[in-house]
Amino acid sequence: MIDPENPVVRLCAEGIAAEGQGRHEDAAALYREAWATHTDDYEACIAAHYLAREQESLQESLTWNQAALDHALAVEEERIAGFLPSLYLNLGWSHEVLGDPVTARACYLAGAARVAGLPAGGYTDVVRDGIERGLARTQG
Repeated sequence: MIDPENPVVRLCAEGIAAEGQGRHEDAAALYREAWATHTDDYEACIAAHYLAREQESLQESLTWNQAALDHALAVEEERIAGFLPSLYLNLGWSHEVLGDPVTARACYLAGAARVAGLPAGGYTDVVRDGIERGLARTQG
């Protein structure tokens, strides 16, 4: 479970709110502050995940999506299991839009293998749908 009192989580939540208000520069600044504040791989994963959303280039987004996954994989599985399918989905999307459908598909498959363990609900539905669409686009 994500601790809403964690300083990195709090900064990312503020960034999400800023994004929702169309204040993308403010959101990016909050995500950079979250990155500068992280103290472990778990927090780094969260900050990198959100930093990927506010990059000026697709390549920079890929770099941050990869960093998010790399940091997540350094965290004990039970602490990050609910987040992994989304990280694989985002990394797959980055590879796909940059023209690497083979790597994208591998990411989508890794996400699909982990999404079954998520609890039912809106978040899981969105992630599952994104993975299924990614797999459909990259088949063949």
